[in-house]
Amino acid sequence: MGDIYSMISEPSFTMGIEEEYHLVDLQTRQLASSPPPEFMKECEAALDSQVSPEFLKSQIEIGTNVCKTIAEARSQLQHLRGTIARIAKKYGLAPIAVSTHPSASWADTSPTDKDRYHDLARDLQGVVRRLLICGMHVHIGIEDEDLRIDIFNQMSYFLPHLLALSTSSPFWGGENTGLKSYRISVFDQLPRTGLPPHFETYREYERTIEVLIKTGVIEDSTKIWWDLRPSARFPTLEMRIADVCPRLEDTLAIASLYRCLCRMFYRLRRNNQRWRSYPNFLIEENRWRAQRYGLDNSLIDFGAGEIKSYKTLFDELTSLIAEDAAFFGCETEIAHARKIVLEGTSADRQVALYNRLKQDNQADETIMQAIVDMLRAETLEGIEI
Repeated sequence: MGDIYSMISEPSFTMGIEEEYHLVDLQTRQLASSPPPEFMKECEAALDSQVSPEFLKSQIEIGTNVCKTIAEARSQLQHLRGTIARIAKKYGLAPIAVSTHPSASWADTSPTDKDRYHDLARDLQGVVRRLLICGMHVHIGIEDEDLRIDIFNQMSYFLPHLLALSTSSPFWGGENTGLKSYRISVFDQLPRTGLPPHFETYREYERTIEVLIKTGVIEDSTKIWWDLRPSARFPTLEMRIADVCPRLEDTLAIASLYRCLCRMFYRLRRNNQRWRSYPNFLIEENRWRAQRYGLDNSLIDFGAGEIKSYKTLFDELTSLIAEDAAFFGCETEIAHARKIVLEGTSADRQVALYNRLKQDNQADETIMQAIVDMLRAETLEGIEI
């Protein structure tokens, strides 16, 4: 067995990052429900295939090219965020990299005029009309299909850890929901979402998806929206559970952590080992805790049989991936992830600002505008436009 596993070639572990942004009006700070068509045309002329419309007109999506290093990813995201912001400013708009706008109402939005989005609106009806949320997706290159599905099966354990570190959606329609990631609640109303199931082989995964394709339920696996999925277009494993982060360095820290975990699982397989498997029922509990509490009140360590602080879990996690962080040269990004643990996520900052202004008897509209201003500033930290 050891000889078989030693024959597995090391994946490229290349990286690609996709981010979705809300577009806001610079004056009102409300969502730009109908940006002028010229805005998207100018973005596409400047960024080509690296930018695309999203389901709602008030959203826009960007994606890096294939990156071999974290420095490459940083440079591309800086360019993409900066270009979108520069063009948006000409139209009195601004992007905010956050999973929910603090006060917007989904009823005031409309879908983008594309066949795919019209199909979604027809098929999913009321649940998709509420999809006023943005996320972050990270692709890691794992060329061997069975290795990809093996890592896919083991990664579910750590998806709540990644969600907790990324939370940026505590508000919905002007209400403090009490959740750090309300986005997850909205997204879970769609079919084919949540934690992924277990598959013994990549071929079993393909056969399962083919059932839905052959029966006409879906056209292809891009309509499988699990928290983690083998990409339909690339030889990658795509992490989708994370909220999008206003601060670019937070994005890069979480992407680096995910990349290191992928390599850690590869190393385990190479040594004829694997991470202990737990039922989705248990992992779902940690997913809920991450969604509800973020970094507070922390997660269950199923091996130890107790709830541990996120800081303790993160210390254990970073010791597991220390070799991988050194391999990728991303120790700085992992150190930044520790800073998030100590100082809080975007959700924590938003709620803190809300509470502070509420205590000062500020009007609700003023408070929401202040949160949008903070998010706008954080989206462009360290970025020239």
